[in-house]
Amino acid sequence: MIYPLRINKYLRDKGFASRHEADRLVDAGLVMVNGKRAKQGMMINEKDVVSVKNNKQYQYFAYYKPRGLATQDLEGAPSVIKDWKKKGIFPIGRLDKESEGLLILTNDGRLTAKVLGDKEQFEKEYMVKVREPLRSGIPAVFAKGMETEELGKLLPAQAKIVNSHLLKVILHEGKKHQIRIMLNELQTTIKELKRVRIGNIHLGTLRPGEIRPLTNKEISGFFNA
Repeated sequence: MIYPLRINKYLRDKGFASRHEADRLVDAGLVMVNGKRAKQGMMINEKDVVSVKNNKQYQYFAYYKPRGLATQDLEGAPSVIKDWKKKGIFPIGRLDKESEGLLILTNDGRLTAKVLGDKEQFEKEYMVKVREPLRSGIPAVFAKGMETEELGKLLPAQAKIVNSHLLKVILHEGKKHQIRIMLNELQTTIKELKRVRIGNIHLGTLRPGEIRPLTNKEISGFFNA
């Protein structure tokens, strides 16, 4: 960490909360710096003592985002954020509107920092149906770390051809539209893209729109990894 840095970024980088959640904690008077109540926008130095009071009952869910539903809150349009905002839970990361599958919903900003900040550790697994027959060399291209025009050099990814039109892909990073861009640059058209796993959390038998609580074992898999 490079000091000084803003209080919300400090709390995010330390794994206490997302930046948005950190702002709410500060506004609620739950963040103390050197024994005094923190203020929005204040700068934190390396020797400052920061503490967070939080009596919130944390909730964690696996959710099957249906195809055609946006993740982020867009004005005048339905979204995952709008659907679950009243219950006080929010999605970690995103799936683009035309993709479907696993999202984690929670009110614990610490988990956001954990999942999105440790890309190497928490894999994301996808099943991808394509229009054209898959070429046998695609897994090797992914494994090498693909060089793309739009995203530049990517981390090595695992790919397995399940059949001529179905590809399993495991990513160790989560750049926007990454799989779509990779396959598009390989002249391969995606028909369906489904995320089936994040770390040790599996989509399992959930159907579009369904939700289930995470087990204690699943939750501890993130925090104790």
